[in-house]
Amino acid sequence: MASSTNHVRRLNLGWLTGPIFEKELRVSSRRRRNFALRFFYIALLTIFVAMVWISVVHYHGSVGFMQSRMAAAGKQIIVTVAFFQFITTQILAVIMLSTAISDEVYHRTLGLLMTTPINSLQIVMGKMLSKLLQLILLLAITLPILAIVRVFGGVSWSYLLSSLCITLTAVLLSGSVSLAFSIRNRRAYAVILKTAFVLGAAYFVLPGALGTLTNAFMPILGGIGHLRGVFTSNAAVAMLHLNPFLAMWQATEVMMSPGGRTIPFSWPVHCVSMLGFSVVVLAWSVKVVRKTALRQATGQLDPLARARRKASRANPMSDSLDGPIKRVIGPPIVWKELRAPFIQGVDNRNSYIGLLVAVIALCVTYLATARQGALDESYSHVSYGLLFVLMGIIFGVVFSATRVTSERESQTWLLLLTTSLGDWDILVGKAVSAFRRCLPIWGLLAGHVLLFIFVGYIHPIVAFHLLLVAVWVSFFVVAVGLYFSSRFGRTTSSVVASFGLLLTLWAAGPVLAIVLGTMIQKMDVFVTYMMFHPAIQTELILNAAGGAQNADLPLGSLVYAGERVIFGINQEVFSFWKMTGILAGTALVYIAAGALFLWRAKVRLRKSLF
Repeated sequence: MASSTNHVRRLNLGWLTGPIFEKELRVSSRRRRNFALRFFYIALLTIFVAMVWISVVHYHGSVGFMQSRMAAAGKQIIVTVAFFQFITTQILAVIMLSTAISDEVYHRTLGLLMTTPINSLQIVMGKMLSKLLQLILLLAITLPILAIVRVFGGVSWSYLLSSLCITLTAVLLSGSVSLAFSIRNRRAYAVILKTAFVLGAAYFVLPGALGTLTNAFMPILGGIGHLRGVFTSNAAVAMLHLNPFLAMWQATEVMMSPGGRTIPFSWPVHCVSMLGFSVVVLAWSVKVVRKTALRQATGQLDPLARARRKASRANPMSDSLDGPIKRVIGPPIVWKELRAPFIQGVDNRNSYIGLLVAVIALCVTYLATARQGALDESYSHVSYGLLFVLMGIIFGVVFSATRVTSERESQTWLLLLTTSLGDWDILVGKAVSAFRRCLPIWGLLAGHVLLFIFVGYIHPIVAFHLLLVAVWVSFFVVAVGLYFSSRFGRTTSSVVASFGLLLTLWAAGPVLAIVLGTMIQKMDVFVTYMMFHPAIQTELILNAAGGAQNADLPLGSLVYAGERVIFGINQEVFSFWKMTGILAGTALVYIAAGALFLWRAKVRLRKSLF
């Protein structure tokens, strides 16, 4: 009898999730933000599907022609939905699990959990599976769309199954990494940035570095053609089975061109590999959670705090409890926010090391690009510019959207409001500190531009134009982040809302513009909207004034023809003065909008206290 009872308990999976899973489900079912997340997920998905539908099945045409395009439309819609959920759910997994364990650490409940029958495995798996279930619900929302569109023909059930499994395993690994970082990082933005850095390095930097090394050392095997071919093919197969982005691309390529010649690929093997990585990360998390919880339950200091105490004892001039009081220099809010290092550690050494590693990696990419003979081409500098602007936007959102919510979560917000500082003093101090946190990222863009101006590959006017873009992007992004940080009480909600607004403006907005332009047969609506897009402005600037062929041209000879390159809609070109006017006008509009967000943040500063 006892044996059968044990078997029933194991089948129930309660031994794996414990009461943590049930508690998280009960709480999640009552939160309005989960329902809002599903609504905006469906809305954004609908916009993307509508864009693909209109681009494939033309709005004006005969019925026979539209029917002939149904199979192609079905393929494009399913691919769009598959990649949309593949990317979106991974981003949501990183954000939702960025506070999975740190919440318990903040509220001093992690050590208390260890005094109950709940073990560390149940804590980790309960947190992980409860958030994963919310993402599975989002994936389930798209299944009826995929099933209906599949009726159009051209798509097999195997692709739907493979894309769903690849997405699930990628989400599991992304969430596992985010949860692992949340154990020792109390700030959500630090977890998000570290997770993005690790996954980005694994998915994008590592394949690129391996490709560069292969191209560099393959000449050694030039006389052994068989070994060279075997090495290259095996490396490609290995990367396909270890990289979810490459696996998703390969599965889509097989579906779109079933008779084509492809690299050997098995999506079940890829999914098993990703599950293996996730199990390793979760096992490490279980081990670390137990140590952290026991340390908190017994009142011990964590290793980082011990290192700080040791460093403060070694340096009698440090701002320890026994040393002299640290003098506040400048605005107190800015001084306080900048006390913490950019990368968590005992002091700023980790920040300097991280910056040095980033510069070295950037120099390696310069060498690889120069080896390909493309460093003096404008498209190379366009790629670097887009990368730096994207990084500046991401870092700006993360740093600004956590300024106020982190104070609420650490229960210091009320203390700050009782000081003699006014609302504008607090808000402007938070904004300045968030902007200064982003300076290293914008410094990489400035260093890139100044370096290649000196080399002669970029026109000097690019520095002025990109300065305008960086100023209005930083101001608007920081203002949006501070507004949502004052609006919400949780860091996760603030970050998600900030990213959601920017995605609506710069991702969903262009889709709506192109849908409207297609329906009214006036694509000027789309072109005009895109001229206010930071990525398009960066492309216009560097495409016209980047490259050795444009670096020495006089200002009057610069031709900004990005529309022709990107959209293929018309042949209109811009002069230097018109482009400068567009950039200045865009800056004024976004700075005015940012000022409005800052004013609304100031109004709400003392309304949402908890």
